[in-house]
Amino acid sequence: MLESPERLKLGGERRKITILTSDLRGFTALSERFLPEEVIHILNLYLEYMADVINHYQGTIDEFMGDGILVLFGAPIAKEDDALRAVTCACAMQLAMGGVNEKMKTLGWPPLEMGIGINTGEVIVGNIGSEKRTKYGIVGSQVNLTYRIESYTSGGQILISEQTFKEVRSSVKILGQKQVQPKGMSQPITIYEVYGVGGRYNLYLPKDEEIFFPVPQEIPLLYTILHDKQMGNPVFSGHLIKLSTKGAELQVDIPNEIPYNLTNIKINLFISQNPTQVSEDIYAKVLEKVATTGSFYIHFTAVPPALVAQFDNLYKMISQKPN
Repeated sequence: MLESPERLKLGGERRKITILTSDLRGFTALSERFLPEEVIHILNLYLEYMADVINHYQGTIDEFMGDGILVLFGAPIAKEDDALRAVTCACAMQLAMGGVNEKMKTLGWPPLEMGIGINTGEVIVGNIGSEKRTKYGIVGSQVNLTYRIESYTSGGQILISEQTFKEVRSSVKILGQKQVQPKGMSQPITIYEVYGVGGRYNLYLPKDEEIFFPVPQEIPLLYTILHDKQMGNPVFSGHLIKLSTKGAELQVDIPNEIPYNLTNIKINLFISQNPTQVSEDIYAKVLEKVATTGSFYIHFTAVPPALVAQFDNLYKMISQKPN
């Protein structure tokens, strides 16, 4: 900018870039249980690890938004491998969460999980604001689409758009694909789940298969569907019938009340002798895993510490029980 002062002028240009956005699953619920100083400590720990990875793959951190990160590949400087570096960076970020959670464990805090969405498209990029305060950033529908793609992720997942997939298909390894219809779009789009990058990068995410074991006694519960992180009005009832290390299988009392895949829900369990007393809020995402009639699988996104301990003890008991 010192060499080219004209770059400081307000305005933008139309450019094709790759956009990466990440978000911690269930962090809002987690932060409500910690002191403000602890929340800042956790955020700084997480963001320090992520910033190092992003800088290594030459991404431009556009902004930190609480526990979310917006990263640009192709702005302000474009390179031929922008999309591939973005996907590789996402894999490295997920692998770096291991180091984050080791630190969290030593501090006595629960582990964190992150979802990442990536999209490639044309945006307006440049200096936005006023003469008194200017910010380098991007605007356009492709930015909103990236956030929508990220919203479909569970913890540990990387989802990319079809346009990004076309740019990297020769190097990136895909677990599967699915069609979704993001809010505000007239037609469904295809998104792809990444588990690794081959070639010179050779980065792969661990593929741990979730094993669900039946609980000895079904746990009654209530659940509410969340729309854009806001609770819907209807409250549905069911039972927790199976448990894994990171999720569960829920059986609904009325079969046609099964929520759609990738829906976010809030759950309250009846775990005491008092039939009117429910647990603290549990948050989860509905998985695409095929379940028996009248039931569906979930991935926990936020579980209260007291319930984490109970779930861990229950899972150890049922997973070690001989068939």
